[in-house]
Amino acid sequence: MNLLYYRALKVLGGVGAHAFLIATAVTCLFPLFWMFRSSLMSLDTIFTDKSLIPSALHFGNYAKAWVDGGFGIYLLNSIFYTGTVVGGIVVVASLAAFAFSRLSFPGKNFFFYMFIAAMMIPLPGSFVPLVVLVNKLGLADTRIGYILCMINVGLSMSIFLLKTFFDKLPSDLEDVARIEGCNKLGIWWHVALPWARPAIAVVVIFNSLIVWNEYILAQLLLNDKDLMPLQIGLMKFQGAHSVDYPVLMAGLTIAALPIIFIYLLMQKHIMRGFTYGATGG
Repeated sequence: MNLLYYRALKVLGGVGAHAFLIATAVTCLFPLFWMFRSSLMSLDTIFTDKSLIPSALHFGNYAKAWVDGGFGIYLLNSIFYTGTVVGGIVVVASLAAFAFSRLSFPGKNFFFYMFIAAMMIPLPGSFVPLVVLVNKLGLADTRIGYILCMINVGLSMSIFLLKTFFDKLPSDLEDVARIEGCNKLGIWWHVALPWARPAIAVVVIFNSLIVWNEYILAQLLLNDKDLMPLQIGLMKFQGAHSVDYPVLMAGLTIAALPIIFIYLLMQKHIMRGFTYGATGG
């Protein structure tokens, strides 16, 4: 009798856990579905048609968003900014994290705690000194100025995440790499970076979201419309007195697809990182 009771509790617990996870997934995915649904409707029916699947599908909203919104140049700019900034953050943050974790030098703890302290500053709070510095350096309204600012924004968290992984790097792997003739940079490239792939995946996704969705800093630093990222282009569909919501939703759908693709691409490494944390390596 007790065995049947415990089995029933186990089954009920499993059903409850799965029901909770399914409800959570639906809650997270429903806004994306509603955005895609709204992008296929007309301006006349978007507020009146309550069905899950619209009676008439208007795929022309995507063509209108691409052509009228000038999404071509904005999308290319965002792809370039995201790839360049994230690549720069991975290189700089991994080198800094490796130095903080595996090297000894004067002021090591002081500089690391300074990076940790920078994480406590809200992102908008760092925009004013960044804008002032970029203007004094003559890099305002340039791609390189915007890229350097965005790299600066993502460094603190990335260094902290990567250092926690490098701290768990077995010293035996370093010794083997030294025997094979690797110097410090060789150990970083051939041993530390492969070891920290799960953390690098988190860094890539975290910073890709920040760069891809950045709007305020782009407005402050960039004036040339040919340099603007995708989020600026979305504002073209918001007029002074009206908003073309279906076309705006089509633009938002286009803007969301690259980030979803990056997440799916990095999902395996993120799950490996969770497994690593659960098993202690």
